[in-house]
Amino acid sequence: MDLLDTNSIATTVKGCNGVIHLACPSVIGEVTDPEKQILEPAIKGTVNVLKAAKEAGAERVVVTSSISAITPSPNWPADKIKGEDCWTDLEYCKEKGLYYPIAKTLAEKAGWEFAKETGFDVVMINPGTALGSLISPRINSSMAVLAGVLKGDKETYEDFFMGMAHFKDIALAHILAFENKKAAGRHLCVEAIRHYSDFVAMVADLYPEYNVVRVTKDTQPELLRANNASRKLIDLGINFTPAEQIIKDAVECLKN
Repeated sequence: MDLLDTNSIATTVKGCNGVIHLACPSVIGEVTDPEKQILEPAIKGTVNVLKAAKEAGAERVVVTSSISAITPSPNWPADKIKGEDCWTDLEYCKEKGLYYPIAKTLAEKAGWEFAKETGFDVVMINPGTALGSLISPRINSSMAVLAGVLKGDKETYEDFFMGMAHFKDIALAHILAFENKKAAGRHLCVEAIRHYSDFVAMVADLYPEYNVVRVTKDTQPELLRANNASRKLIDLGINFTPAEQIIKDAVECLKN
């Protein structure tokens, strides 16, 4: 299915009671044409799916947004937990050339605008760094981050990380958001809000045989750590996989 081809989308969703829209480009490596590679398929693609689903008579669409529509938000109060009421600072992202957060934020906002204008039932899931056992034969960008950590990567990812979630929990979040009619709005999906330095330290402690470079300075002073931050999904029935188990499942997958 081509997200920019409305006919192919219409054919795909025909006869569906609901749609879960997962697709969004995430480029590993240099972005040479942000409009074509990321922005247009993310933003226009989301609206195209919503239009096709509505025209097909679907009851609800659950859209995979991201924590990248919540962070980076450097001006957020340091004593307030970042949650569903927080939005990524687009001007900050434009200044730093952070195209993925721009795409996810604008795509989500376009989705909400469509829902407002048409009255269509749309629910958003905002997953954190997605780790665990891969089904796809190709590594995703989140697993690539973990692979880099194990190889001694010194990147600090302060503009992209605010917590992680297991693939299976993210999948369940979408199912529950579709099936439970009380689900509404945005849903942060992380096992806890953590700093990237916390994540790296956990990997280092669990796998001392790898050349993990710990992050020794606080690169995310505006990010308030929090357990049970994904309260809306917990209330829907999710029991999040603990962080250590997420990392273990992900590393074992990378080994294989």
